[in-house]
Amino acid sequence: MQVLPFFPRALTGLGDLGPLLTRGLSVDQLREICDLPRDLRLPSVSLPVPLRATAFELAILAGHLLLYPSGLTAEHAAPPKAPAARNGSDEPGAAASGPRPVVMLHGFVDNRSVFVLLRRFLARHGWGHLECLNYSPLTCDIRAAAELLGRHVEEITARTGREDVDIVGHSLGGLIARYYVQRLGGDRRVRTLVTLGTPHSGTTVAALASAHPIVRQMRPDSPVIADLGGPTPGCRTRFVSVWSELDHLMAPVETARLDHPDLLVENVRVSGIGHLALLVHPAVAARIREALQGPATDDESAHRFTPKAHFR
Repeated sequence: MQVLPFFPRALTGLGDLGPLLTRGLSVDQLREICDLPRDLRLPSVSLPVPLRATAFELAILAGHLLLYPSGLTAEHAAPPKAPAARNGSDEPGAAASGPRPVVMLHGFVDNRSVFVLLRRFLARHGWGHLECLNYSPLTCDIRAAAELLGRHVEEITARTGREDVDIVGHSLGGLIARYYVQRLGGDRRVRTLVTLGTPHSGTTVAALASAHPIVRQMRPDSPVIADLGGPTPGCRTRFVSVWSELDHLMAPVETARLDHPDLLVENVRVSGIGHLALLVHPAVAARIREALQGPATDDESAHRFTPKAHFR
C-alpha cells in the first residue's frame, strides 16, 4: 500500500526506533506499504512477535509525540467536498450521494492528530467528509462527553445534508461514542460505529490512573460500564469492534470485544500489534474501510484478522 508514505519520514531522527520499526518486514513489503526506494537494503532480523509489537508501539508513540501539538486545537469545519466516484458512489457531484461523513474520536489524553494516517487513507479512497473531534483531557464524565458528541453529530448532519454518519472511536473515544449510541438516541444518527482498542467491559489497567474521574469510569466495576451492559432493545447502529491480543492497555485483552445480546456486533481480532498500532497499520485501515463501506456478506462474528504486512 502507498497510503502511509510519510510515516517513516515522520520518525526521522529518532535514533534506533526507526530500524526497530522495520524489523520483521521484507524489503518488498516495506516498499509496498511506505513507497520506499527500490534500492533499499535492510538487515534480516528476526524477533519474537511480542518484541516486534513493542518496538512498533514505541516507534508509533515517538512519531505521534512529534505530531501531537498539531492536534491541540479544534479543526475548522470545512464545507462538504464533492466525493470521488468510488465506494459505491454513483454520482460524484452532490455531497448527499457520496459516502457518509465519518467522525473520528480519540482516546484519553490524546487529540485528533492521532488520526492523521487513517484520515489520509480514507480520503484517498473516496471519503470527502472526515472530521476529527477533540474533547478536553479535563473531561470528567463519559456521559457528558457523549452529549457533546451528539451535538457535534447534529451539527455535521445539518451542515452536510446527510441523515446519518459513521464513527471511528479509539480507546476511550469508542466508549464515548457507544454511550451516545446506546443511551442518548445516537442510533438514529450513527449507521456504523467502529471501535479500536475500546474497553467495552472495562479494563483493570485503568485502576493505575484512577485519580482521574473518567479513568475510573473505564474500570470493570464502574456504573457507566454497568449501564452500557444493560438492555438496549431496538438499537439500529451496527458495531465493529477491532481488538488486539497484544493490547497491553486492555486487561484482560478480551475486554475490547463487544458482546451484547441487543447489539448487532462484528468482533475483529487482530494478531501481532498493540494499542497504538491499531490506528496506523495499513491492513487495519483497510479493514476499517470495509466496515464503513457496509456490512460483510458472511458471518464474521468470530473473524480472526492477522495484519501480515508487518508481523508474520
